[in-house]
Amino acid sequence: MASSLIERLTRKKPVSRLVADTADSGDGHGHLGRSITLFQLTMFGVGATIGTGIFFVLSEQVPVAGPAVVISFVIAAVTAGLSALCYAEMSSMIPVSGSSYSYAYATLGEGVAFFVAACLVLEYGISAAAVAVGWAEYVEKLLSNLTGIVLPGWMTKGPITLPDSDNPFAMAFFGDGSGLINLPAVILVALCCLLLLRGSKESARTNAIMVLIKLAVLTLFIVIAGSAFNAANFTPFFGEKGFNGVQAAAASIFFTFVGLDAVSTAGEEVVNPKRNLPLAIISALVIVTSFYVLVAVAALGVQPASQFGGQEAGLATILQNITGAAWPANLLAAGAVISIFSVTLIVLYGQSRILFAVSRDGMLPAIFHDVNPRTMTPVACTIIVSVFVALIAAFVPAGLLWDLTSMGTLVAFTVVSAGVLILRYTQPDMQRGYRVPFGPVLPILSIIACIYLILRLSGIVFAITGVWIAIAALLYFTYSARHSRLEAPDNAVGEAAQ
Repeated sequence: MASSLIERLTRKKPVSRLVADTADSGDGHGHLGRSITLFQLTMFGVGATIGTGIFFVLSEQVPVAGPAVVISFVIAAVTAGLSALCYAEMSSMIPVSGSSYSYAYATLGEGVAFFVAACLVLEYGISAAAVAVGWAEYVEKLLSNLTGIVLPGWMTKGPITLPDSDNPFAMAFFGDGSGLINLPAVILVALCCLLLLRGSKESARTNAIMVLIKLAVLTLFIVIAGSAFNAANFTPFFGEKGFNGVQAAAASIFFTFVGLDAVSTAGEEVVNPKRNLPLAIISALVIVTSFYVLVAVAALGVQPASQFGGQEAGLATILQNITGAAWPANLLAAGAVISIFSVTLIVLYGQSRILFAVSRDGMLPAIFHDVNPRTMTPVACTIIVSVFVALIAAFVPAGLLWDLTSMGTLVAFTVVSAGVLILRYTQPDMQRGYRVPFGPVLPILSIIACIYLILRLSGIVFAITGVWIAIAALLYFTYSARHSRLEAPDNAVGEAAQ
């Protein structure tokens, strides 16, 4: 008998069944191998986070908040920290792919879970594209400095421009400063796709190496910039928009903490997940926040806030201006090219695992959770995700992409925090590898902080998100609800495992 609309929207997938579905069903679907260690998983979080907020978001947000952008980073970090504690508890209870989608399925029902998945797909896809666009700036600078080659404008920028920064709706096609396609960004996505197709173990190992290079390069920047630090650059502390600018910048910067969610998407491929997932999430948060604040303070200490606006490959340019030599800037640009690769790599990984989980639950076609028996990776899903991201990176400017990613990240963090509260009430005796301290207080504060930042996002972000949710609703009501594994429990993946 078919379920009613309300029953479909509110039905929940038991935690035991979520875990059981990770077992090998023998049909080529739904089984991923556990090979990622605690260190590699921590590097997942660091790799997917550091790079976006530091290597090029400063040029976007310092004009908004002034030197007080340091406070914006702290606000975003505190909000992310509250959510990270909730992620740690949820991931220790439900160590599966799908991240907040899977957590929402167990706590809030299928309808909320599906729309959370839609937000996550938007979040991850846009984030990967935004990072790829920023990566292209460092490639251009590195090529120019080392070889004198200047890439033509038609192949380094998309055809869409945002000519009026105060009116984000004023988009133009083939306007001043536009090009035909951002080819370096497309190449980056293609390279990440090829690496992911080789397998999670190889991807995790490569990412760890790139992250260590990234941290070394940023440490170099902090040391050199510290030698030329001038406290006068922090006056005036607030930008023209005052504390409103600080809040707006914090909302935009928040997307850089997507790495915390990316850690939980690897839950099905982690060794000893109940222990390693919480440790990796909290460790990544500490490392990321420390580097964000130190680099932001160092950058603002050596360059007036007025010079950040529109500055491409900002950190490399700052080093070149400080030293008067090209080699520090070249070294940092090379490090950025390598390390930002890791951000795109992990974000693409996370998005493919979310679609994998939704497909395994029957709400997307089975091709999304077909697993290659040799590499133990969802090959078709990875390719589809990469093509989607490459198209966005090729044609859409980075300025519009940042805030869209923040919306998806904040929605996901809100849902996870709510899930902790619900499972504390509905399944208080369930085994937890980690418990958020201070009872319901911290999860509630996390929800409030996330909603606070959501309300600071621009109107166009809400408009595009609304259109995206409408498309997701059409897909859910015409296909996903009727094909859900919970619609026909006897055919559910993992039923035999129970």
